[in-house]
Amino acid sequence: MKKVIFFLVSLSMIAMTQVEVSYAQNEQTAINAKQEKVAVREEDLPEAVKTVLSGDSYAGWQVTSAFLITKADNSQFFEISIKKGEEMATINLDKDGKKVD
Repeated sequence: MKKVIFFLVSLSMIAMTQVEVSYAQNEQTAINAKQEKVAVREEDLPEAVKTVLSGDSYAGWQVTSAFLITKADNSQFFEISIKKGEEMATINLDKDGKKVD
């Protein structure tokens, strides 16, 4: 009788673990389906983006990180974090240097 109870408890624990793992994998897949984020070095940004960043609007700002974001509809933009002293900001530019939301 003890073996049967032990077996049933073990089986139910395994089943619960499988459900949790499956749920976690499905959640991760859903997040990945929304957008993809790939790090980009500042020197690898398109010339149009570099021109905008070196213009008067961003004079004195330094690029701290840049990512190429690909949305679910395959549209892409660059998410660029910039810093000026203690002030930080994030701007989104397409490959032509135009701001995107």
